[in-house]
Amino acid sequence: MTRRTTPSFPPSAGNRPRGRAFLLLAATALGSGGLPLALAQTASPAAPDGVVAVPMVDVQASPASTNGYQTTRSRTATRTDTPLRDVPQSVSVVTQEAIRDLSVQNLQDALRFVPGAGFAQGEGNRDTPVLRGYSSTANLFVDGLRDDVEYYRDLYNIDRVEVLLGPSAMIFGRGGGGGVVNRVTKQADWETIREVRLQTGSYSNLRGTIDVGQAINEHAAFRILGMYEDTDTYRDGVSIRRYGINPTAAFRIGDSTTLRVSYENFRDERNTDRGVPSFNGKPVRLGVSTFVGDPNQSINHVNLNAVNVSGEHRFDNGVVVRNLFRYATYDKFYQNVFSGAVNARGTAVSLAAYNNAIQRDNIINQTDVQFSLDTGPIRHTILAGFEYQHQVSDNFRNTGYFTAVGPNATNFVTPLSATRVSTPVSFRHNTTDAYNHGVATTAAAYVQDQIQLLPQVQLIAGLRYENFDVDFTNNNTRAQFNSTDNKVSPRVGLVYKPVEPLSLYASYSNSYLPRAGEQLASLNLNNSNLRPEEFTNYEVGAKWDVARSLSLTAALFHLDRTNVAVPDPNDSTRLVLVDGTRTEGFEIGARGRVTDAWSVLGGYAYTEGVISSNQSATIAKGNNVPFLSRHSASLWNRYDFTENWGAGLGVIAQSSYFAATDNAVRIPGFARVDAAIFWKINERWGAQINAENLLGAKYYPVANSNNNITPGAPFSVRAALTARF
Repeated sequence: MTRRTTPSFPPSAGNRPRGRAFLLLAATALGSGGLPLALAQTASPAAPDGVVAVPMVDVQASPASTNGYQTTRSRTATRTDTPLRDVPQSVSVVTQEAIRDLSVQNLQDALRFVPGAGFAQGEGNRDTPVLRGYSSTANLFVDGLRDDVEYYRDLYNIDRVEVLLGPSAMIFGRGGGGGVVNRVTKQADWETIREVRLQTGSYSNLRGTIDVGQAINEHAAFRILGMYEDTDTYRDGVSIRRYGINPTAAFRIGDSTTLRVSYENFRDERNTDRGVPSFNGKPVRLGVSTFVGDPNQSINHVNLNAVNVSGEHRFDNGVVVRNLFRYATYDKFYQNVFSGAVNARGTAVSLAAYNNAIQRDNIINQTDVQFSLDTGPIRHTILAGFEYQHQVSDNFRNTGYFTAVGPNATNFVTPLSATRVSTPVSFRHNTTDAYNHGVATTAAAYVQDQIQLLPQVQLIAGLRYENFDVDFTNNNTRAQFNSTDNKVSPRVGLVYKPVEPLSLYASYSNSYLPRAGEQLASLNLNNSNLRPEEFTNYEVGAKWDVARSLSLTAALFHLDRTNVAVPDPNDSTRLVLVDGTRTEGFEIGARGRVTDAWSVLGGYAYTEGVISSNQSATIAKGNNVPFLSRHSASLWNRYDFTENWGAGLGVIAQSSYFAATDNAVRIPGFARVDAAIFWKINERWGAQINAENLLGAKYYPVANSNNNITPGAPFSVRAALTARF
């Protein structure tokens, strides 16, 4: 893999000294995270009549009540410890046991068994989940706080992955049109753990993880998580090298206060792989390993440093105060020589190239106040809070020129019989390339009431007011733009329990996406004064805990996207707002143990997504939303034959989908079979083997455009050995 050794930003591009700034903000983090501690030192008045004490809960990882593949409680959807049956929204949780059994190491694999969730390619350099038909690179959170830079996330330090479908702006703020993905990290919890896991497999895969934690005393505990991976892949010239280290500490200050501090350094280096092109409306038939472009000049490097501090205090009067703080710096560079269109005869493909550098600093602070009270026979659980975000972004892009063709040649044509090339490419900046600096500030206040109207009837109502302000500078032209949005995001849901294990619900929610875009880099003269895009969701559903260890879910939804900016057909210099897309469908899911020996995980989704209005010459009303299969299904089964031996068998299937909004290229559907064997050697040692694509299906699971389509991996194997001391 080619290594980048020179700075990507010119000296004036807004580079910021990271070392001292990071230490300064880390110290600030300790101060903000200690807010509940400061409040704890204030005398607490006696509880007034009607106020109910709220039980102490873990700031980061509330009692998730996990039983194998099943989770019955979560904080993510409401920020209160709530049974999932009482949440009027589709919520799926990929538990730690599921992550282990499926040998999941990235978000794409984690979402395969979540009905209504999929993935797009992300141009070979980022996670791009597709939730209810809407792709996003920014609706990603860690411990409930925004983690919106474009990169590939690893799950080495993750306890579980929680997926909320439908707009969730009342809790998470801007974006989240199709839903959000929240990773919940592992924390120091006063339990002794010493675990080492070694993995090897196909394509020279080598990976190791370590998890060590214990109590120092009754007031302090620590935990250290680490990961290193070095692997080739089934794609020629594509390799991955990454590592992460995540120490955490927890402190109990008296009986009512908990403080947690964590730091993470994560690095990912890989070759950027954008797949294969298309011809005559379908992917070009090349070998599954065939690279199109130059892998040695297609690289992707990410370096993340993050400090998280959280605190929680329970007052004697029943009020709970929580504060979460995150300071994160992201440095990313990616470069690619990738495929464009195939010529009319289907014999050659055009290549293009560019590189891009991104720096971002995120400062996020979130404070919640929670309490419960009774008004006559009605019980309320009230949450009120404030969130502040300050994000500084710099983007710099260079165009690639193929000097063997000419000093200003931006395309290189190569035969389809020789798609992997090694030709000189000179990268330099021109005035149409991105070179910008942006500062985004968010200030939000929110309130939510979970109301127990009757023993069988609950109402949840919430409102968020958010001020989102962006100052944007185009460094090429020195033009400056500002955009300010003041948005109110409501959520209302009703839950009815005809019998205790069964919940029926109906809900309404919305969210918005500012003109600066998901990556805060899309503001210009034409769009800075336009209203933001809006997402509106109507949903009804059912949640049934068939047994203490098995949950079934179903949801029927209708989701509209409006205020999409398109060129004015009468004046190409102007933009007008039109209806964007509509997706609707239903989802069913199953998670948990059918018997003591048999566990299941999976579901089915039927989703229709269409363009709601004419948006360009090629994006017409009635076109299908890209990256969205009408039918998708997955089912994983684990059966334990004895206490020491078990096996897993699963299938992932989806119907065809389109690679772009013009619907010119249809990607065929597929079905893939996976399997696993589990061996508990003794109390300290365990082993497992996971086989992917057992029957060798040829398929294309993800795409980014008509000419960026990724072939799926052929049959491959991973073997892991776990030791606990």
